[in-house]
Amino acid sequence: MGNKTPLFESHVESGGRMVDFGGWDMPVHYGSQLEEHHAVRRSAGMFDVSHMTVVDLTGSRSGEFLQRLLANDVAKLKTRGKALYSCMLAEDGGILDDLIVYFFDDNNYRMVVNAATREKDLEWIKEKAASFEVEVNERDDLAMIAVQGPRARETAAAVLPAHLREQALALRPFAGAACDDYFIARTGYTGEDGWEIILPAGLASKFWASLAKAGVVACGLGARDTLRLEAGMNLYGTDMDESTSPLESGLGWTIAWQDSEGGDRQFIGSAALREQKAAGIARKFVGLVLQDRGVLRGHQRILVDGEDDGITTSGTYSPTLECSIGMGRVPAATGSNCRVEIRGRRLAARVVKPPFVRNGKACIEL
Repeated sequence: MGNKTPLFESHVESGGRMVDFGGWDMPVHYGSQLEEHHAVRRSAGMFDVSHMTVVDLTGSRSGEFLQRLLANDVAKLKTRGKALYSCMLAEDGGILDDLIVYFFDDNNYRMVVNAATREKDLEWIKEKAASFEVEVNERDDLAMIAVQGPRARETAAAVLPAHLREQALALRPFAGAACDDYFIARTGYTGEDGWEIILPAGLASKFWASLAKAGVVACGLGARDTLRLEAGMNLYGTDMDESTSPLESGLGWTIAWQDSEGGDRQFIGSAALREQKAAGIARKFVGLVLQDRGVLRGHQRILVDGEDDGITTSGTYSPTLECSIGMGRVPAATGSNCRVEIRGRRLAARVVKPPFVRNGKACIEL
């Protein structure tokens, strides 16, 4: 038996097929992964993401600490509730985790890190925070529900407490607002608009049921994976890990190389990244569209004429595009075509720049 979120019983009662995910009992689907995927692209779907780890950081040097801890620069955050996506790196530039950090004020920040990396993340954060006298508080008293899709906000707004609706609907992308026991952020992992709502664990089941009654479709991990892959979003442990840097993972845009005064930022892993950048990146992270019949999966060999082989990191059938898509690492000189070895067959694939789908529309030519 794994860990259970506050919504475990709700999933079982709704017919969720439960599987182990990073030590948590989570629903992979409620009957049809395909229908759940389309619900998010066309209307509104909801996901239990309470297995994610919410960490509150407090102390007068919290901002200074996070500038050291993260590859992106929290000094960019000036408005209460504003969010920043970043990688947390080891000294050698390898990715320990990717996360979102929210700014509450100069002394208070909130981070949401991955469930599978919870223990190592907390140990690393606490170790590094000690010299900054920053308090690290894991919020295991909270639940988190993501509501995603073109009708997600308008549908979920009717379920929110009345005094929260106007504030929630006014949020700009990648911004959040705290009110009473709720924290609502206009963020997500599907390539669609929506909210991620953090609330007390004791309120989660009733809120989930209210969303379902309003017409929001319950979705599992299966649809979450096809949606995030269509959106070109990396999955930690699959598309990146401690053996890869942001520069090799399509995440160079998340590195803040300079501070507000134009000087070189010094953060954990910065020296290694600068050396890697100066030497030239040998591998690049790309999107793939299979041209022949088959399905891309992770760990398939990529064959590039005249170059060393690459490897797929993620792959799936795209319900929106109705073709097989994936992501992977290939030699830096790779052009627009390659082959992928699937069950002994070498199938043609096109190299593209993710994302594949955003806001329900194709971002690539088929």
